[in-house]
Amino acid sequence: MPPRPSASWFIAGTDTDIGKTLIATALLHALAANGVRAAGMKPVASGAQWRDDAWHNDDVGRLCAASSVSVPSAWMNPYLMREATAPHLAAAAEGKYIDIAHILHCHAQVSAMADVVVVEGVGGFAVPLNDEVDTADLAQALALPVILVVGLRLGCINHAVLTAQAIAARGLPLAGWVANVIDADLAHMDGTLHTLATRLPAPLLGCVPRLSVPTAAAAAAHIDFSSLAAWPAGVFSPLF
Repeated sequence: MPPRPSASWFIAGTDTDIGKTLIATALLHALAANGVRAAGMKPVASGAQWRDDAWHNDDVGRLCAASSVSVPSAWMNPYLMREATAPHLAAAAEGKYIDIAHILHCHAQVSAMADVVVVEGVGGFAVPLNDEVDTADLAQALALPVILVVGLRLGCINHAVLTAQAIAARGLPLAGWVANVIDADLAHMDGTLHTLATRLPAPLLGCVPRLSVPTAAAAAAHIDFSSLAAWPAGVFSPLF
């Protein structure tokens, strides 16, 4: 297989607990299935449990498990806070300062080890990281194409359109979006999807239903990543 240039995507969400990690791991799974050396990265994570003499975050663990390249945890997740709250508040409580320059350094190190880096944001697109910057600033500094995860529930059209506008305002390309069903009983599900498709300026990559076991492989079966323009044609075989 010929060598490929390094690439990255930034996974953003319309809110917190919307399925960013599930979609990020699905993308990592699809990349690995196509022979691409891919690594996940979660620059900032809030909420950790003490196990095996160390603090662990579940999202970080899932990204590690789905990655086909192993990278040092200090680069993959440079900022881990114990309290499951807004990252700038959790960091302040622990006397930490989330520095975008350090995240960029870590991303460069991870990029040197993998063909693709899948960078998952924290919370929604504009969650504060410290008193000066937020996750939108981080995405802009990384200068990566964005994949938007839209949680399908009441109110998601407004959230998705506003997030897409915020992404565009930062000069970032919206490479695609994935619908992730949060409320399986959402009224007018098909109509909501149609409305989103007409208002979001990027291709719909897939719609992930409520999964009894939400694994990377199960989610990937509902997504077609082949239209992602940030990667040369032919990387993704027709697995979906």
